[in-house]
Amino acid sequence: MAYNAVETITRKRDGGRLDDDQIRWLIDAYTKGEVADEQMSAMAMAVFFQGLDDAELATWTQAMIESGERLSFADLPRVAVDKHSTGGVGDKITLPLAPLVAACGAAVPQLSGRGLGHTGGTLDKMESIPGWQASLSDEQMRAQLASLGAVICAAGAGLAPADKKLYALRDVTGTVEAIPLIASSIMSKKIAEGAAGLVLDVKVGSGAFMKTPERAHELATRMVALGNAAGLRSVALLTDMSTPLGLAVGNAVEVAESVEVLAGGGPADVVELTLALAREMVALAGLDVDPADVLKSGKAMDAWKAMVRAQGGDPDAALPVAKHHDEVLAEHSGYLTGLDALGVGVASWRLGAGRARKEDAVQAGAGITLYAKPGDKVVAGQPLMVLHTDTPERFEDARAALEGAIQIGAAPVERTPLVLGRIG
Repeated sequence: MAYNAVETITRKRDGGRLDDDQIRWLIDAYTKGEVADEQMSAMAMAVFFQGLDDAELATWTQAMIESGERLSFADLPRVAVDKHSTGGVGDKITLPLAPLVAACGAAVPQLSGRGLGHTGGTLDKMESIPGWQASLSDEQMRAQLASLGAVICAAGAGLAPADKKLYALRDVTGTVEAIPLIASSIMSKKIAEGAAGLVLDVKVGSGAFMKTPERAHELATRMVALGNAAGLRSVALLTDMSTPLGLAVGNAVEVAESVEVLAGGGPADVVELTLALAREMVALAGLDVDPADVLKSGKAMDAWKAMVRAQGGDPDAALPVAKHHDEVLAEHSGYLTGLDALGVGVASWRLGAGRARKEDAVQAGAGITLYAKPGDKVVAGQPLMVLHTDTPERFEDARAALEGAIQIGAAPVERTPLVLGRIG
């Protein structure tokens, strides 16, 4: 049967169901350039409002997988397990997590991306390490996984190329938050990647794409179902992103905090989430080991240094430091009752830690160091955070992003649990 873009768009626009062959045709034709960007933009908006049912979503995801190559790590001497976060502010968990799980005995192929907007990118953080290289060939990646057990690198262009095209389109058409499009985007790449297990860290709150627990639960449930149906054993944790994770937001400052965790220190919330995700990954790999014991032993730090060196980086080199700094002070005494993750993330972005367009450069030293988190007692005039940038004219816009993001009250607030739920 012959299909055309306009009929496909209008069927979904009007709430109709797309046939399996129709979906496969659409994704294939769009990947080949036979369906225009403006037509796929209309389809993305139709999906945003009308959704995809479970069968449609499974076919849509499979079609995106089949648009490119598939990897397999079945021949590695270790079981390959992966983690994916839906993105947040101060979310540097991949950095300590990958070497920790490798030190536990699994293989961790972290094919990561760059930041866009207020959420940071793992590759941007890692590139603040002098000499470190993000691009590896498939052969280099596999060799590093076999010998060291961990790699953090850029995903190759061959994995789900349909997703690459659609992802860029969603970002400029206001359809980023569509749950079926998020689920198929993430899971097409993760299934094609070929790991045996996947742990999803689905963020909830102001600094996340999913603002409410209900939407986060729906996204997590659909992604776990897609993974399990495709033979990728999947679980998801719902985690709080109403306030930034840890005390560092940016690039080099987040690397420094990650190294603190690997050294046995670091903020309690970063350690808690690293261990929670590590335990899930280790369980999927069938390993009988407690990641907390491995972290204390120093083996995770050894794995980190070996991983960084293998990709040309110097793990002992000094990290970049911004040229200019500006303190944000408490306006009055009391307790910090709110620190909005979105406001802090946008401020860090405006300081130069993130980018508005994919081609923009980022500043390695830009970002924010927090001195207080919700629940802490503060005194009028004390620094609540320090802003870092190489371009001081950015301070004004960054401070504007923080207006209303900091709340100080007379009584302490109860801290929100970090892990809000588990699916799988």
